[in-house]
Amino acid sequence: MRISYEVFHKDVPTLVDFYVRVLGFRTPEGPVSPEHVVVRRDEVRVACCQHDEADPAPRRPPNGSEIVLRVDDIRAEHERVVASGWPLADPLRTRPWGLTDFRVFDPAGQYLRITSATAEG
Repeated sequence: MRISYEVFHKDVPTLVDFYVRVLGFRTPEGPVSPEHVVVRRDEVRVACCQHDEADPAPRRPPNGSEIVLRVDDIRAEHERVVASGWPLADPLRTRPWGLTDFRVFDPAGQYLRITSATAEG
């Protein structure tokens, strides 16, 4: 199984910029539609979709979802996001269950948890 999800926003380039510049995703090669761009990183695909009525208000659980992105080097991911200037929703910290994570909201208001793939020890 692999994951793909769609994110809706009034401005697709804003979504694409976030996923590429802040989280290290890649855009497809060749021409892309201004209304629908699929960015990818490893086995994760995010469709950035244009919708004039999309509400970009941040949605922290339980109002919305928490999308969990597991990475091999959580500290490098954290450094990338901080260097980009994107605000953190929750700081980098090790959780009681042993994983280390931080959280951000994407421009569409999706709550993303970037987490270590394994417990640090």
